[in-house]
Parts: sequence; C-alpha cells; structure tokens
Amino acid sequence: MKFRRLVTALLALTLILSPIMGAVRAADPAVTCTNAAEIAQLVDAGYNQGTKGPITITQGTLRTALSVKPVYLVTLSGTELVFNQSTEALTDLFSGFNLRNAYYDNVVRVISANIPKGSNLVLAGHSLGGMIAQQVAGDSTIKKNYNILNTVTFGSPLLSDGSREGTVRRLGDVSDIVPLLSVRTLLNPLRALIGLNREDGGYRLRPITAHTESYARADVWGRYDVTGTKYGSAKLVLDMSTRAFYQSPIF
Repeated sequence: MKFRRLVTALLALTLILSPIMGAVRAADPAVTCTNAAEIAQLVDAGYNQGTKGPITITQGTLRTALSVKPVYLVTLSGTELVFNQSTEALTDLFSGFNLRNAYYDNVVRVISANIPKGSNLVLAGHSLGGMIAQQVAGDSTIKKNYNILNTVTFGSPLLSDGSREGTVRRLGDVSDIVPLLSVRTLLNPLRALIGLNREDGGYRLRPITAHTESYARADVWGRYDVTGTKYGSAKLVLDMSTRAFYQSPIF
C-alpha cells in the first residue's frame, strides 16, 4: 500500500512539473533580427544610466543570400550624461572632429579583450555611438585583427570617410538634423548627403523626438535589413545568452 501511494505521488508530481520542465527545455536564447529597427532596439539597451554601460557584445550568425558567417554584434549607445561615463558632450565634440576620445579607446579595448582575433564584426550605434562605430571601423588595430563586415548607424554624422573597413550604412530620419552635424559634412557635404538613407517618421518640427524615437520603429525602418540595406534580406541570429555589457569610463 505504501509503495502504491509513493508511485501515485511521484506520478502526480511529474504531471505538475512536466509543463514547467518543458518550458525550460523549450527556452531558446536565439533571437532572429530581420530589420534595422530591431538592431536599433538592441542599441537602445546601452541607455541604462551607467548601470551596465553603453557597450554590448553579442555572438550570432549573419545570414545573407550569399553566405552564413559567425559574427559578433557590437552595439554602442549615444550621448548620456552619467558620472565618469564617456558619453558626454565633450566626447561628442571630439568624435565630431574625428579625434580620439575615451569612448573610442574603450570600445577598441573592449573588443580586443573580449572577441577572438580574426572574428567577423558587425558594428551598430546611435548618435554618438554611431560616430564611434565609424571611428572604430577605421581604426588600424581593429582592421588588422578583425574582419569588419558592416557598420550601421542611426542618426549619426559621417566620419572617417574613405578609411573604414566593410560596408557602412547611415540611417537618418528626415526631421533629424544630427546626421548633418560634423566637420566631415562641411568638408564633403555631397558625400555626407548621398550616403545618408532617409525616411520620414512624421516628426515635422520635432527634431529631438525624431532623433530619439524614430529608429526603433519598424513602420519607418522595417524595409531596411540588419546591415542597413533598403529592401535587403540579411538577417542576424543572435544568441542573447552571450550578450554582455561593458562600461566606458572617462578616466
């Protein structure tokens, strides 16, 4: 009798736990990104008031019509006033003039310390983060040790024109004036404008709102794939269990 009671109890416990255990087994950290707005949402995670940091690295696979490649996605958020975080106005100024700065140096250090040499990189950044991404794509150390496949920027001016490795796609809402605010725009305005992919999010006379809200909208940027190519078909399959955040101190 005791044996029967024990078996019954075990069966009941199994029935109770099986949905939970099934859910655990079914949990999949893989996330497939199919458009630029989804990449912008990943970049936005760097805006966390310094609790985690503005830099993230996530392992994944870039799938295009011609190839499937393992990659590391490096995302960089933009200007945020946080104590001892190099996302302040001074960094905006340095980066706008294509000068070295603490954020730039920290990204190079983080990549070098946490991504194996020879790896493929996809860089993505918003505003200041997009400027830093372009600087990193033109950095001699990074170009020597890594294969930069793509750089996607959201609301960022043109930087390092001509020296960047890989394909660069700049996305800018028509109401966002930030993509035009750099010395490179003044020196090469035609290049800066031609290389800017523009879409209208309907912000009209609200440039700040356009700069902060447009890029995560799939209804505006959903026609651009994860490499920033309009009507492209590239996808990023990311293992979100590998995503790590990194700080970018000023000193």
